[in-house]
Amino acid sequence: MQTLSVRQTFAHRVAAKVGRTSVRVQAAADRAMWLPGAKAPAHLDGKMAGDFGFDPLGLGSDPERLMWYAEAERMNGRWAMAACAGILFTDLVGKDKWFEAGAGEYWMPNNALIALEALIMGFLELKRYQGWKDSGVSGFINAFPFDPAGMASKEMAIKEVKNGRLAMVGFIGFAVAALVTREGPIEALSTHLSNPFENNVIGMVAKMPQTLGQ
Repeated sequence: MQTLSVRQTFAHRVAAKVGRTSVRVQAAADRAMWLPGAKAPAHLDGKMAGDFGFDPLGLGSDPERLMWYAEAERMNGRWAMAACAGILFTDLVGKDKWFEAGAGEYWMPNNALIALEALIMGFLELKRYQGWKDSGVSGFINAFPFDPAGMASKEMAIKEVKNGRLAMVGFIGFAVAALVTREGPIEALSTHLSNPFENNVIGMVAKMPQTLGQ
């Protein structure tokens, strides 16, 4: 009877281990990856918003640095979304080109304006960093998390990361287009649509020496 009991206990343990393994395998199979069939590194378990198993350089292998990288990505994505929205808006309403805005004159001298911005942004960034270190979540001044509209959810967190990544790529596109065309995104689109066979990537690259000489 004792031998039978030991065998039953061993069988139960094996079955439980197999069950846990099968659950993990099924979860991994159901997980969305950056490339179909790709295998995620061990430190990317899919728990973070926007984790699709992409870290070819292993930058996130340190758990503390991984959390900081995730926070930095969110902040850069938020700035990129704000920048893209602002660039498109000013282009649509016919304001000065976004890449020439720094040369304009504003309500106070530029040097004083830069100093004021540095003070304000320095204070806000210091509070954000302190709050993130204490709470582990993003926030604003003394509110961590900052969610006045009550929209925080796992789905919204994933959407934020995805849109932030798209905006960062979009901003790089805006910058490259400004360099090779000296036009804003809406103006560049209008130029392309007016003559798509001439005003395209190949045509802009061919004209780049003249454009850069302007």
